[in-house]
This record gives sequence, structure tokens and C-alpha cells, in this order.
Amino acid sequence: MAKVVPFRGLRYASDKVPVEKVVTQPYDKISKEMQERYYALHPNNIVRIVLGKASPEDSPSNNVYTRAAKYLKDWRATGILEQVAEPSFCVYFQKFSVPDTNEVRVRKGFIGLGRLEDYANGVVFPHERTLTGPKKDRLELLRHTRTHFEQIFMLYEDPERRIDKILEEVAEAKPDIQVEDEYQVEHTLWFVSEPKTLSFIQAEMEGKKLIIADGHHRYETALAYRNESSSDAARFMAMTFFNMHSPALTILPTHRVVANLPNVDTKSFFEFFTEGDTIGVVTKDTTFHLNLKPSLNLARLMPDLSENQRKLDVVILHRLLLEKCLGISEDAMKRESHVAYVRGAEAATEKVRSGQAQIAFLLKPTRLDQMRDIAYEGNVMPQKSTDFYPKVLSGLLLYPLE
Repeated sequence: MAKVVPFRGLRYASDKVPVEKVVTQPYDKISKEMQERYYALHPNNIVRIVLGKASPEDSPSNNVYTRAAKYLKDWRATGILEQVAEPSFCVYFQKFSVPDTNEVRVRKGFIGLGRLEDYANGVVFPHERTLTGPKKDRLELLRHTRTHFEQIFMLYEDPERRIDKILEEVAEAKPDIQVEDEYQVEHTLWFVSEPKTLSFIQAEMEGKKLIIADGHHRYETALAYRNESSSDAARFMAMTFFNMHSPALTILPTHRVVANLPNVDTKSFFEFFTEGDTIGVVTKDTTFHLNLKPSLNLARLMPDLSENQRKLDVVILHRLLLEKCLGISEDAMKRESHVAYVRGAEAATEKVRSGQAQIAFLLKPTRLDQMRDIAYEGNVMPQKSTDFYPKVLSGLLLYPLE
């Protein structure tokens, strides 16, 4: 089953750089505007490594990957990055307000090294498919730097919250790192190297299955690198582990907005749906909600999917409303040629009202148990079915493969 171990990670030296100016959101969440802002924040911002700027003059000997390797070498040599003194787990708490509410939550997890497992081993489970392009990019970065700069977001099951209790005890001490990000999320970290605590966490994690919440491309990149490397260190990668039974785990819905279709006929929706309260529909003139007709035979309409998959609102939206009613193919959805993905119902609605989109579909959040059941049965969900909030920051703790 799962093997989790402490490690001596790299961290920014707090006496040399202000941590709040050098960490970023995960690389795949960084827009062009965010990239520019991170570049301007500090010359040692981790964006220069995880998502460097390409140049028309780039060559095989001078490109985003070679520059990333040079930044890493220089920052280590000058002490900007320093190695943690002892093999440690890192307790990681995130205090945040749930978007569009006044509710404040604290998500409690820890960072360690997780052994890489092929999916076929039944230890690590994905819940979404990956694309070739991002994996090729991440593999080049890993080959050039031999370092993981981000942890992937892993879920485990601990209904008795035995590990959580230990994490809470550690968190009574003064933190080693504390930083607030641009979304006003407070990230607090404590390094723990006490042998009894390390042994307890390792023993508790040994019997666990792990589900990838965020980081599928990075995980599969690490598998590919492991397969071409002779390094024992490459058999592991840095992961942040959160208990699936934590009340603070938060999934936000990702809404769909549709544009550039020659014709949008909402009357066709009522072949499969009646008015209800499940999927919201926003047009320029009206807003209404849909429920599936109880007489529908979903097994006949989606014979390639499992029963658990067919129950998902996002699957029903994709297969029936987008594909059958509006004629948008699965490939078009992947290319985002007619469908865009938006966090926040107000933002999605505004795109329609302002004329940027023809129609918006508003979804409820996917439930954790739905994701878990689909992952454990070996199946996946449509892209952007889960938006775990907040994200795990990049640059807080690095894992050098040495």
C-alpha cells in the first residue's frame, strides 16, 4: 500500500527573501497576467523556474528549461534556497474563506514524500485524464532541474482523524513559515522531525489508498521520469496529504459558458429534462433550472459509462446538454473552442449578460464521495469536474532528487 517518508526538502531562506514574494499558485493556474506580476514581485520568485518566460531567441542551449536549471543552481549556491536540517514531515494548515460565503475553514494536512505507484497497483488512483502537452513540458523541466518544485494534492481516508490529531498537536508550536497569498488564504507550516511523530504518521499511512485531487500531469510526469532514471530518489515525489474526512475539504463548482455557436435552441433541452433545481441555465433573457426526466434510461444513453459516472451532474451536462442538444463534441470541449470554464456563478452569468457568451450552465459542486467511488472503480470524470480550494502553493518546499 502507500509508502510515505520524511525528507530534507529545500526552502527559501527567510533571512534572505520575503517568502510572500517568491511563492506562487500552481503552474497550471498561472495566467499571463499572474506570470508578469510574479516576475515583478521578486527576482527570486519561483515562477522563473516553474513557468519561465519563453523568448523568440530561445535555442537548445538557452531556453526556459536551461534557465530554470541555472536559477536553481545559483539560488542554492548563494543560500537563497537552503536545505531543511533533518528529515521531516511538514504540517501544513490553510486558513481560508469559502468563496461567495462568510464561512472560514482551516484545512489541515502534511507534506511528505510519497512513493510513486503505477495505477495498476491499486494504491494511487486518478480521477481525471491527462493531456500529452503539459506532461512533455513538465518532463523537460524535471530532466533539466532534477527537482520537484510543487507538491501534488493527495487525499487519504482517516475517518477517526488519528493523523489530524497529531497535526493539531504539532501546530500548537510557533510556525516555521507563514504566508498569505493573493486570495487572502493563510498558509502556515511547521517542520516536525521528532522520531515518534514521524513513525506514527508513517505507520498510519501504510495501509492507505491515495486519490490524486490536483496534480495528475505532474504525477504521471514523475512516473515517466522514474522509469528513465536509475535514482532511488526518483521513485518518490513530494505530496501534500489531506484527510478525505476533514470537514474543511472544499470543492467548488466549475461552471460552463458556451459561445460562438450558430444556433442555441433551449427547447431541445426538454427532450431530456424538465424544470427543476439541478442544473442552472442562464440565457440573455432568462434563467431557469433543469432536472432529468425520471423516465430516462441513462444506461442506454451512456452505455460506455459506469452507474456512478452516469449520476454526475457534470456528465449529464456534457453528454446530454452539450453533446446531444447543442452538438458540441468531446474534442471541442477539450479544445475549449465553444466551451469555457468559469469559477463563480456570478462571473458565468455576467459573461452571458454582457454578450461574451450565449448561454451559461451552472453546476453544484461534485461531492467527495462521488469522486472517491469513481476513482476507486478505476474510472475518471470529465475535465474540470472538481475544483479543490484553496490550492497548494508552489515554492514552499522543494524536493531535490539527490
